[in-house]
Amino acid sequence: MTDGRGAGTSCGCDAAKVHMLWRVAAVFSFVFATVFLVLPLPADAQTYTFNSVRVEGNQRIETATIVARTGIERGKPVSAGQVNDAYQRLLDSGVFETVELTPKGDTLVISVTEYPTINRISFEGNRRVKDEVLQDAIGSQSRKVFTPEQAEKDANTVAEIYSAQGRVSATVVPRIIRRSDNRVDLVFEISEGTTIEIERVSFVGNRAYSDRRLRQVLATKQANLLRTFLRSDTFIADRIEFDKQVLRDFYLSRGYVDFRVNSANVEFTRERDAFYLVMNVTEGQQFSFGKITTVSEIPGVDPAAYQKALKIKPGVTYSPSLVENSIARMERLGLKQGVDFLRVEPRIKRNNRDLTLDVEFALTKGPRIFVERIDIEGNTTTLDRVIRRQFNSVEGDPFNPREIRQSAERIRALGFFATADVETREGSSPSQVIIDVDVEEQPTGSLSLGGSYSVSDGFGVAIGLQETNFLGRGQTLGLTLSTAQDSEQYVVNFSEPYLLGRKLRFDLGTGLSTQNSSFASYDVKRVFFNPALTFDTGELSSVQFRYSWQDSEMEARDDEVNGAVISSEIAQGKLTTSLFGVKYTYDSRLGGLNPNSGILFSVGVDAAGLGGDNEFIKTSGRVIAQTKVLNEEVTLRATLEAGALSWSGNNFSRTIDRFILGPNTFRGFEPAGIGPRDLSNGQDDAIGGNYYWVTRLEAEFPLGLPEELGLRGGVFYDVGNLWDLSDVNTAGANVVGADGSVRHVVGLSFLWTTGFGPLQFNFSKALKKEDFDKEQSFDLTIQARF
Repeated sequence: MTDGRGAGTSCGCDAAKVHMLWRVAAVFSFVFATVFLVLPLPADAQTYTFNSVRVEGNQRIETATIVARTGIERGKPVSAGQVNDAYQRLLDSGVFETVELTPKGDTLVISVTEYPTINRISFEGNRRVKDEVLQDAIGSQSRKVFTPEQAEKDANTVAEIYSAQGRVSATVVPRIIRRSDNRVDLVFEISEGTTIEIERVSFVGNRAYSDRRLRQVLATKQANLLRTFLRSDTFIADRIEFDKQVLRDFYLSRGYVDFRVNSANVEFTRERDAFYLVMNVTEGQQFSFGKITTVSEIPGVDPAAYQKALKIKPGVTYSPSLVENSIARMERLGLKQGVDFLRVEPRIKRNNRDLTLDVEFALTKGPRIFVERIDIEGNTTTLDRVIRRQFNSVEGDPFNPREIRQSAERIRALGFFATADVETREGSSPSQVIIDVDVEEQPTGSLSLGGSYSVSDGFGVAIGLQETNFLGRGQTLGLTLSTAQDSEQYVVNFSEPYLLGRKLRFDLGTGLSTQNSSFASYDVKRVFFNPALTFDTGELSSVQFRYSWQDSEMEARDDEVNGAVISSEIAQGKLTTSLFGVKYTYDSRLGGLNPNSGILFSVGVDAAGLGGDNEFIKTSGRVIAQTKVLNEEVTLRATLEAGALSWSGNNFSRTIDRFILGPNTFRGFEPAGIGPRDLSNGQDDAIGGNYYWVTRLEAEFPLGLPEELGLRGGVFYDVGNLWDLSDVNTAGANVVGADGSVRHVVGLSFLWTTGFGPLQFNFSKALKKEDFDKEQSFDLTIQARF
């Protein structure tokens, strides 16, 4: 029994196990079958053959154009990848907003949604920049296809225009207004924002020059009180790059050959309403010229003649501009001697021990390259010859890169063009170059209007017209009309800088004027005709030959009494003066060896008597010397002026012929406040003198005030004399001061740089004067620039 029960139990367990195994196997079989059915079976790449193509949704684009763009040919097999490429080509065309390609049997259906066309473009919110300027800058145009990408690009372009004006917070949002026929109006919504100013400009690493002096060099200025008129304190990124370059030029021209700008960091202030500009610089040591030599590597060319042409000497502070000027001078000498393709190579040897640079000018033969032609574009008004005459080279001449660069600077200096680009490219052969000149013209005319009013004389109008590029010929034509009672003028001025195609300046002034004298009771009427010719005699000098014809008359005012001298001069009536003159000028302010010093010297002689009623010789001269000291922050200036009149006619000279000194010549006195006077008939008439001399000594310096105020101080000392009345009718006159006496004046000046120009306030005190002099302790003038 026991074995039977045990055996039966064992059999039941085995059956259960077998049954379980069958169930597991069934489950695995089901899962395997399911997975097998779901997984794709390997298949060949799908291909299509389209016998027709149907395009849907196109309105402007021709169906044939769209089909051709796909690159799919009817009746030929195409793969799925080729269909996808066709889709991509249509989308990349930039004219469809959506593209869909659907195979339907042997037909390919292309469904497209075209981008709309731009009906019109408008700008909203712009007050600082005109619509025309913005329209010319963007790529989107009316009647062209609108694309969001181009609209975003245009918005960035408009924002950059505002950023260039210092409005870095300006935002531009393009929006569209849908119209009928799949058209849209494109609107740029502009928020101009405010200009971000430069609150402080500072320097790190400068030892030779103070922050104040270096700030004078930069075009970027600190915020000032006159920013309504001056925008140079606005942050403009491109201007910072320009400032880095002018700072390099400033140091290099003063011998700091190792100077570099390490960084120019611009940071927001804590309030984030302004910027700080910090320029980190390394000055290095200052170098001077050492030995200056010239060698020739061209057979038959004597270097001694070129050495004599040099102006720089050992010991002069090194400046790259002086080296460039020397090279240009040598190359011009080579042209005169017939040495073609002359190249002057400056070979510089550095002497760190004594801080000098030895310069050896090597005369070498340059490549044989000729100027094939000069192409000029962009000049719609200016004649080609006005631009061409700025080149010393013409077609067929040897090519000189340095001369071309100088010609480009002369073109820009004309002031006729907003931009002037001069570039070279290879011509019809490697030995020829073509010079391309691309200019953009700008307005060259100006109009000035003024007016005056007095109770006795009423209103007066002053109109000034000037065109500096008359008829595109590079000539200057000016017209001045003034109907003021005390100074009525009708004057025409004309200037031709290249008479007969040569560098010979012709000037002509003609007109008539009536002027009331402010220091005696008479009026002066003049009719004049003044032509002049001026030409250069050297790099720094020029000579002017001039002729003047003048019909002048002194007239008494109604019911007013004059002294005996003035009365006798009025009695002479109308007199004609015909004179020839010559004037020599030497000016080293720009082209001299020292950028901080310069001399201006001029002397002129006028001789009257070849026709007319008056005979005399009148000579005048002026010398001005200026230098900057104490890190160039203090300016010292000395001026000497003198004049002499030698009368030789049968008549007497008049007050209007003699010298009269005003505040611009001798400070501390009223106009005609010093010199001989006629006290007869109860009058106090200034009658001028035949001889004068004046010496002015000045110093200008910073006051320690915030630089943004634009205020500087100065002191001056003037000394001079005006005397002699030879050939003057003094019968019955009570004349004082004819023998002359030296006057001395000291004073204090305040120089204020404003948006209206540099103003100079002079407070003076006469240390020595005559009782009859007319002192003036204060005057305001436009600051004279040396």
